[in-house]
Amino acid sequence: MRRDVTVTLDLESDGPAHLALAVAVATGYGATERFEATQSGRVLPVTVLDDIHGGRLHVLDVGPGRVHVEYSAAVAGTAPAADLDAMQEIRYLRPSRYCESDILRPIAVAEFSGLRGAELLAAVASWVGVRIAYVPGSSLPTDGAVRTLLSRRGVCRDFAHLVVAFLRALDVPARVVGVYAPGLSPMDFHAVAEAAIDGVWHVVDATTLAPRQSLVRIATGRDAADIAFLSARGDLPVRVADLRVLAVADELPRDDTLQPVVLH
Repeated sequence: MRRDVTVTLDLESDGPAHLALAVAVATGYGATERFEATQSGRVLPVTVLDDIHGGRLHVLDVGPGRVHVEYSAAVAGTAPAADLDAMQEIRYLRPSRYCESDILRPIAVAEFSGLRGAELLAAVASWVGVRIAYVPGSSLPTDGAVRTLLSRRGVCRDFAHLVVAFLRALDVPARVVGVYAPGLSPMDFHAVAEAAIDGVWHVVDATTLAPRQSLVRIATGRDAADIAFLSARGDLPVRVADLRVLAVADELPRDDTLQPVVLH
């Protein structure tokens, strides 16, 4: 499956700022890619930093004014399946800022007691997908899994947080992944969960908005705090003026939500 992704991003910086962008396809895909950031007609110097699980950050310093960023990648192959080591197992079983698995454990046990493996992943995804309404703009960047459960609405990151929190509460290592998602409508960055069963990471997407087989990994972490596409440091604000994401595939597979899928 060939997948092509592009991002066009315009930022307005009120002063000097240090930016970190997580928009690049994770290593392992062998992608052909291009990244360029310009300000006032000048190409800005960029440093690429390696993040965990193959993620990469493009880091740059900007001055006040409009900053234009363009990224594109052609993904012709697949990446190796992610591994699970002993440290990851510990890290991704712990509660985190947006995945309060300790608080949600009684609900998780009551709803999913006795389920294991792929059956558990499918049950959690179905439960969240049925009970949480996908409503664009309905949640705040500071909302976690508990707030999502109480409000019964959210966007993809909220669905992923609740899935991850339930699974961690049931002693299943789980994490959040930022992805490009061919087939997604409306098109944007997408967030899904990834859960480890028998040492293998499987994709869990309670939104069912795009086929899991077409997803391309960008960033991976405990929750949305680890996969933000933009981080800015400076004394004055940096605002997103415009963001356009496009991800397409030469074919979109049919996704059987009851079958486990590994993110490649």
